[in-house]
Amino acid sequence: MVTSLVLLVREWNQHHSVVRVSLAAIATAVAGFFLKYIVDNEWRGGMTGILNNKESIVKSQNVGKEYANYESHFGQNSRTGDAEHDKLIKKRQDKYMEMVQNFYNLVTDFYEYGWGDCFHFAPRFIGEEFQESLRRAEYFLSSRIGLNESTHALDVGCGVGGPMRNIARFSGSKVTGANISDYQISVGNKRNKEVYLDHRCELVKADFMNLPMKDATFDGAYAIEATCHAPDKSGVFSEVFRVLKPGGKFAVYDWIVTDKYNADNKTHVAIREGIEVGNGLPILATAEQVVAAARKAGFEIIEHYDYERDVHKPGQIPWYESLGGSYTLKGFRRTRPGRMVTQVLVTILEAMRIAPKGTSKVSALLNATADDLWMGGHLEIMTPSYYFLAVKPE
Repeated sequence: MVTSLVLLVREWNQHHSVVRVSLAAIATAVAGFFLKYIVDNEWRGGMTGILNNKESIVKSQNVGKEYANYESHFGQNSRTGDAEHDKLIKKRQDKYMEMVQNFYNLVTDFYEYGWGDCFHFAPRFIGEEFQESLRRAEYFLSSRIGLNESTHALDVGCGVGGPMRNIARFSGSKVTGANISDYQISVGNKRNKEVYLDHRCELVKADFMNLPMKDATFDGAYAIEATCHAPDKSGVFSEVFRVLKPGGKFAVYDWIVTDKYNADNKTHVAIREGIEVGNGLPILATAEQVVAAARKAGFEIIEHYDYERDVHKPGQIPWYESLGGSYTLKGFRRTRPGRMVTQVLVTILEAMRIAPKGTSKVSALLNATADDLWMGGHLEIMTPSYYFLAVKPE
């Protein structure tokens, strides 16, 4: 009897020892995953890179103030259908430079952390990697405006220059990017040098409503989800028209509300407001308004349509699914759980005074607008890729 009890105890201890070892191994693996998730990222050195970024234009003690200034362009009741949001449209239009600079000073590092250096969406085929789909959308524009080794193109609202570098590699063209964000210009030009493209790619300080370039400077121009920030689309298109050579082509992806958007539907209005406040937009236009503005600027329209028109057809991955990410090391940060993890981490680090005060608000803003964009895409009431190709007459 005693011998049986001893054997039973030994067996129990051996079994639970294996269980304890297994649980420890799982815990170590999970901890390792999240440590890698926080620290190891190809863009900006991961979350620690964001929080310890010495290049940021906004000093850590001013993040909260910068956020409050940005929020003042929208009010505090966006996503509710409250009249305040739309009453502030004129302020956003009049002070668009301040609003856009506030926005990108706050979000650029988060964008790179979660998205890479190409801040836009794209249609994606089943089996196609996320970054591949972004490059394909960029190459499409490059091909449509006829870029090659002998051309010089303008990137209108170029971000940190990811598309510019891809297009320069693809076409051989020289590309100049117009940007009003000092921080993005600094980051972009630094990266141009790092990848040995500074002889072909340059970001310059330029308001696209009042470009500093001379008339008829560029062979072609493109804008990737950038003119949605403009207070007056005919104004920005007129400036592009002016700096293009006769016969030069202009290709655009722009954010719009589709004909499925219903201004009397409170859910639709709340989604639109959330997209606007979460992305630094004065107001989302319609396709008709975009095309009419290009014609008013003097362009002849060659073609125009929603580049995401096949979004729900077989073989396609909807553009908004990129906001859902994937359960891989690189894709996890874009999933909803991944974004929640980032939010919790930022909130904790802010409470510990490691992250600047206000950082958690920026993270929460981007998490909320990711959900708005997902729903807007799912309902097909907005698209980030309304495409048109236009030409400046000879």
